[in-house]
Amino acid sequence: MNKTLTTYKIDAATKSLGRVASEAAKALMGKTSPDYTPNIRSNVKVFIANARKLSIPESKRLQKTYTTYSGFPGGLKKENVNVLGARKGHGELLRRAIMRMLPRNTMRVGRMKNLSITE
Repeated sequence: MNKTLTTYKIDAATKSLGRVASEAAKALMGKTSPDYTPNIRSNVKVFIANARKLSIPESKRLQKTYTTYSGFPGGLKKENVNVLGARKGHGELLRRAIMRMLPRNTMRVGRMKNLSITE
């Protein structure tokens, strides 16, 4: 079991959102290291630079919607990529894509803490 800290740097300029997110999710899970074990959280930090320069097609900017529901009547909120990107930045688009690519288990929160995104 490798306890040394491994860092991955990803340049997101002119790359698509999904390609960058899948590369980061794979690294956060530890699948890029030879001592990968599914039940042990790997000691990997991922740094993503140039999130503002992501390549997102205009059709996806208008059609892709993010939905949240508060649980109360009338609490359904929808917003598209343009609105979310303007409100919270392109880093939030990447963060949400990576979070949904990671397994839904107790290690997901700890893995997301090892992710750093710069605009």
